Amino acid sequence: MKQLSNRHILLGVTGGIAAYKSAELIRRLKDHGADVRVVMTAAAMEFITPLTLQALSGNPVHTTMLDPAAEAGMGHIELARWADLILVAPATADFMARLANGRGDDLLTTLCLATPAAIALAPAMNQGMWRDAATQANVKTLQDRSITLFGPAAGEQACGDIGPGRMLEAEDLARHCAGLFNSRLLDGVQLTITAGPTREAIDPVRYISNHSSGKMGYALASAAADAGAQVTLISGPTNLPCPDRVNRIDVISAADMHGAAMAMMGECQIFIACAAVADYRPNNCADQKIKKDNDSMRIDLVRNPDIVSAVASHSRRPFTIGFAAETQDLLRYARGKLERKNLDMIVANDVANTSIGFNTNDNAVTVLTANGEQNIAQMGKSQLAAQLIQLIAQQFLNVQS
Repeated sequence: MKQLSNRHILLGVTGGIAAYKSAELIRRLKDHGADVRVVMTAAAMEFITPLTLQALSGNPVHTTMLDPAAEAGMGHIELARWADLILVAPATADFMARLANGRGDDLLTTLCLATPAAIALAPAMNQGMWRDAATQANVKTLQDRSITLFGPAAGEQACGDIGPGRMLEAEDLARHCAGLFNSRLLDGVQLTITAGPTREAIDPVRYISNHSSGKMGYALASAAADAGAQVTLISGPTNLPCPDRVNRIDVISAADMHGAAMAMMGECQIFIACAAVADYRPNNCADQKIKKDNDSMRIDLVRNPDIVSAVASHSRRPFTIGFAAETQDLLRYARGKLERKNLDMIVANDVANTSIGFNTNDNAVTVLTANGEQNIAQMGKSQLAAQLIQLIAQQFLNVQS
């Protein structure tokens, strides 16, 4: 069920005894990589507490139409836009009747009216209510509107009756949800990427750094998440917002970044070293601000750890991609790094060209592997990132097969 990786699932819980199954459903969806947010009706809270579902989902549970903490207080619109899928489980006869009639009298029905996302219902009710002509008419109306129904199953019910109306089990519902999504190149793949500059402290107020903005790395993280990967972004200091569906770890120095990268070994399957890591750091960082006492100042520098080399030589080595930002003899230097550092791929770009590279919105690169190279012409970094992720995925999948 890798298709659930990085998907936004909005789980609606209505007031039926089957609401207790919603807790297990959240766990199953999250196990398969989905990000789950929960909306409960007033009746649902009589069967299971919001605190339980909040603890399981890791997100606040929504119960009211207007949320003062949301943008402009319009929480229902934000949630409607956020969702890739709205799954209502359990879906009671009352909820289905209100939805079939276009009612928007609580948060959940309003979300269903406002969302561009797919909607799926997992009916749960007494067998007589399910068989009733009114319910069956509502079912047809909902299906005619492209709303999907998962179930119900037949069997013994809480009231003692036997027949159709049982909500499907959590794992079955998760599998049905996965079937609504198309497979993507990196569904379920654990991917780590470094981005941005590092800062190497001279004293408490000064540091050595570089001109990297982090834009290329952040664009790659976003493109990888769009391709279904579970992305961890290890970021040096930038002014960029964290991309959607990406877990960001903030670091400052090259040593910090090295430690964060090594902590991911054994977990990540693809490692992209896009950060502009400082090669050297001051041997000693002054405890206090250094005063301007002399006409000159000498700083002794020592080598920083080579992060991408450490990753590529690790005993649990992931598929490893490096970057080569050069100002001259681009392809020769890049090919040398590819071989010397035992990389699977390297992405080379000419930072001497002021229209691409550092602090620009465009880039042009050459992708090198042991078997050849491919030029990608100048384009926006987001477009370029999508192409690079496609190339990386193809190479990775070839190695896996």
